[in-house]
Amino acid sequence: MKKISCGTWAFSFGPYADHPVGVEEVVRRLSAAGYDGVEICGFPPHVTLDGYAARESRRELVRLLADHHLEVSGYSADHTSVNLAAPGNQDRYLDLFRRNLEMCADLGSPMIRVDTVAAPGSLSGEEYPEAFERIAGIWRQASEIASGAGVLVAWEFEPGFVFNKPSEIVAMHDQVGHPNFKVIFDSSHAYLCAVAGLRQQPPKETLAGGVNQLLKKLDGRIGHIHLIDTDGTLYGDETSTHLPFGQGVIDFKALAPPMLALPGVDWWCVDLCFCEDAWDLVESSLAFVKGLLGQETAA
Repeated sequence: MKKISCGTWAFSFGPYADHPVGVEEVVRRLSAAGYDGVEICGFPPHVTLDGYAARESRRELVRLLADHHLEVSGYSADHTSVNLAAPGNQDRYLDLFRRNLEMCADLGSPMIRVDTVAAPGSLSGEEYPEAFERIAGIWRQASEIASGAGVLVAWEFEPGFVFNKPSEIVAMHDQVGHPNFKVIFDSSHAYLCAVAGLRQQPPKETLAGGVNQLLKKLDGRIGHIHLIDTDGTLYGDETSTHLPFGQGVIDFKALAPPMLALPGVDWWCVDLCFCEDAWDLVESSLAFVKGLLGQETAA
């Protein structure tokens, strides 16, 4: 049976940036709503390397989660201080990656999220293919390191970062070429990348079959799921706008069956990032996803 989590970043990013909800309160809220787990945000002010530097603080969080019957579906690590697309940053990135991997081990997280860090348009035409090869090589090493800790490396592609064309997403996975490296399939990002084709390195690339065709192209490459609706526009001119389920353009009834058939994907994570009413959408979002999973009728 699939398990359902919710990303804690929804209550510290975007509309919540000026009044973030603390991790403990988020844990209590998600537990009371009936989620199976949480996906932990490694960005300030949540579970950062500095804020949770002491092992005891990490053990306290593990106890809090256990007391509220919640597992950890993944750790969204903060690697933004090191641009791995730039030359000469391999050792710095891998050092930071190891520190975040240690956090995963301490929290019992089975997955560590990564992204390409660099923004679209930040690379020249000459730098673009070089950066692609560089990132793939670094992630290949990171995947090998993480395999020793039993933690999956999962890449979240999105319009906010380079290499977001459908062909590039497939090619990156193939170029990394490590069994411990998979892709996070985020429904909103998939729409922006496969249908809208926003913030791509020219020429623009879309798929006639949209989100479902991208899912099929990534068959065997997906290790984790993020779910949320979208209207196909950008949030803050950067990344995918996230909307409550049913308020956007994604056909989840058509998307759910092939997602359910994905091998080895245990967690479906509700991603309420940038939703103004995220706190009030906790229960209805869980009910919607349970409906997709056939666990109960969606609200």
